[in-house]
Amino acid sequence: QDRDKLILAAAAGVVAGFLASRLSSSSSSRVAVASTIKASVGAAARSGVGQQLPTVARRVHGSCLYLDYNATTPIFPEVTDAMLPFTGDHFGNPSSGHAFGRPCKEAVVLARQQLAALLQCHPDEIIFTSCGSESDNHAIRGAVEIARTRLPRGLVPHVITSNIEHPAVEECLRAMQDRGEIDVTPLQADSEGCVSASQVQFAITDATVLVTIMHSNNEIGSLQPIGEIADICAKKKILLHTDAAQSVGKVPVRIPEMGADLVTIVGHKFGAPKGIACLFVKRGIRLPNFLFGGGQEQGRRAGTENVLLIAGIGKAAEVVAGELDSLAEHMWSMRSRLLERLRTAFGSRVSVNGPQDRSRLLPNTLSVSIEGVKAGELLAALGDKVAASAGAACHSGGATVSAVLRAIQLPSNLAVGTLRLSVGRHTTGDEIDQCADAIIDEAKRQLGQR
Repeated sequence: QDRDKLILAAAAGVVAGFLASRLSSSSSSRVAVASTIKASVGAAARSGVGQQLPTVARRVHGSCLYLDYNATTPIFPEVTDAMLPFTGDHFGNPSSGHAFGRPCKEAVVLARQQLAALLQCHPDEIIFTSCGSESDNHAIRGAVEIARTRLPRGLVPHVITSNIEHPAVEECLRAMQDRGEIDVTPLQADSEGCVSASQVQFAITDATVLVTIMHSNNEIGSLQPIGEIADICAKKKILLHTDAAQSVGKVPVRIPEMGADLVTIVGHKFGAPKGIACLFVKRGIRLPNFLFGGGQEQGRRAGTENVLLIAGIGKAAEVVAGELDSLAEHMWSMRSRLLERLRTAFGSRVSVNGPQDRSRLLPNTLSVSIEGVKAGELLAALGDKVAASAGAACHSGGATVSAVLRAIQLPSNLAVGTLRLSVGRHTTGDEIDQCADAIIDEAKRQLGQR
């Protein structure tokens, strides 16, 4: 019922309100702070999208251009600015009640509010973790543990997943199954890398306690019908976990629309540093403690909070909340520009992996196969020019095709020629053209066309 009544303010409003309440009780001060924060968010939306990074990265990495945003994003400049105070002046323990600890505690509270505003959930449903793998493991192991006590004796907990999950989910499930703790049903994704709600419905048994299916795939960009799956799970009283690591900052990730009980969010996929993530845990679900010790994170995860990184993920959430529409359009434009260049150069040799319908696809992800080309060799040759990923790792005995490309049954001759090209907030049109030139030149060299 609380969730039905919950209509959270935009991220800028939440941040402004919080900061204003800390700085002054006067209405004039609150208005001034709110205006400042809202203006900064608007400026970020105008100036951040499609702008080259004003960092030392280009001096460090020379002329190498970055098309690997699904691996990790650069830290957004606004995020760096938000973290700086916690590298010096504000070094206190957030659990301390004195003057050194209070600003750090306030930063943790603020970041939780910023994430809650982005996800449209309650702040107390956000649990900070160190990475997506930790969030996934906590969600899966915790969900199975609390459900085990409700199963009739003799029934082994049953988990439904897909065959295109991130290793953090796949390996956790495999380890638990090897120990006899669970039975697992991996659903077969179709040729576009999607599973259906009807597949989930068909796979449910009397022992099913958890469905864990990723929100979007990191390699081919396919979006899963999490909302439809959530409806089925809710009717059956089965917990639903989704790994939304690749989705935040690219498509809307709104808890009320998704309906999931547990959601993994990863900071370094949307402009925050590595080493910080969070797990959304729906109110009323009490997962077993993942780490024992102090009472941090509502007693669910012990350990002194990493204020520096928490401030970073909070600011990143605020930035992408303010930019989401323009950011998605920018990324789709850059992806389309790159694909058009490759199709113009190679015609029917080029095929795109993943959904063909834009509404079922991450706007920044282009998994493209060039028939007759060895992607691993191409990227090795372009190592100092273009940073991207290949769909197969080449070695002396041949090529090892990625698990996702095997799952969608991509023919081996196309799999070895598959590139994963992912754009982001700071990708520019000039960079796309330079990357396309480099890829086309090297591919033509392999094909003997120059």
